[in-house]
Amino acid sequence: MQPLPERGHLLTEQSNPASQNLDQMTALELVDLFNQEDAKVIAAIAQAREPLAAAVDYAASALRQSGRLFYIGAGTSGRLGVLDAAECPPTFCTDPEQVQGIIAGGAGALVRSSEDLEDRAEDGAAAIAHHHVHAHDVVVGITAGGTTPYVHGALQAARQRGAKTVFIACVPKNQVEAIVDVDIRLLVGPEILAGSTRLKAGTVTKLALNIISTGAMVQLGKVYGNRMIDVAVTNTKLHDRALRILCDLTELPREEAGRLLEASGRKVKLALLMHWAAVDRATGERLLAEQHGNLRQAIQAAQTA
Repeated sequence: MQPLPERGHLLTEQSNPASQNLDQMTALELVDLFNQEDAKVIAAIAQAREPLAAAVDYAASALRQSGRLFYIGAGTSGRLGVLDAAECPPTFCTDPEQVQGIIAGGAGALVRSSEDLEDRAEDGAAAIAHHHVHAHDVVVGITAGGTTPYVHGALQAARQRGAKTVFIACVPKNQVEAIVDVDIRLLVGPEILAGSTRLKAGTVTKLALNIISTGAMVQLGKVYGNRMIDVAVTNTKLHDRALRILCDLTELPREEAGRLLEASGRKVKLALLMHWAAVDRATGERLLAEQHGNLRQAIQAAQTA
């Protein structure tokens, strides 16, 4: 039997001096302490701005070339990756295959703890093989403490297949090394509840994934100004949002905006192009296809045609 690895030196496993008397605090004192500690999350994101920007560029480049963006992790880290991936189709009308979350233990691990599965590096490698990861893909490995074998196995396998790799951890490089294209360290310090990385580490990871996926979609032209012009009109809330976007950007009355939206097949980006370039649906679809979905470029192409 192999000796149990010692992990007490990891930043995420250390005891937080500010919460030594956590079990004696009042509810208000506890809330104030959480607030003080969570403020460190913003600073950690700022310190990682350059590798985060590199990850955005890699993700956008992959998606632009019909590649895919994968998040892979175990436990909280894996759940956060799956969450971010699941929110891309309704927000940006992406194909579910474009951004995918992989969690150790599969779908069942989303609702029932399967943390014991994170110790198998070969399972991480198998997940990469199962999804046929290739050179146009980007694989983001997420592990708060930096040591999860499942994630390291996946990243090694992804590199062997030529994919770009990104590592997200909440420990410094001198504690855990990673051979990857982009190394993101989100150093939020010890948790209020020692070792419970679903707290600050989870929060900072969610912010980082927000930046990576949203930043990539902005670069792909799925945003105009700060509006989600590729929003999927799949329910009442999103239908209303689509109408408000059209009204705000075109200054059309809501009723006219509604007719325009229906004429476009409920595609906000196409509706805007049809209105601004005075083209029909078929022409608008062709222009957007030629400009790889970039609205500003499609408008310019229509004006110079």
